Amino acid sequence: MLAVTILSPHDVLFSGQAHRVVFPGEQGVFEVLPFHRPLVSRLLPGIILIDEQSVPIQRGVVKVESDSITAIVEPDTK
Repeated sequence: MLAVTILSPHDVLFSGQAHRVVFPGEQGVFEVLPFHRPLVSRLLPGIILIDEQSVPIQRGVVKVESDSITAIVEPDTK
């Protein structure tokens, strides 16, 4: 399982466990599974998929460390 935290400047958008998370990265869409290699990526407008839950964003940054994911994003309010 992955420990996932998705933050906006004013709120916690998601905090919990997940089996997989898909991000709209700067170099393309990418998936994070348990034991993923560490990385930091900018995020482009799109949708973060946390298992089957979706979080629309305008932009952000994500840090992945083994089984921990932290993303700071600007949510899409449309």
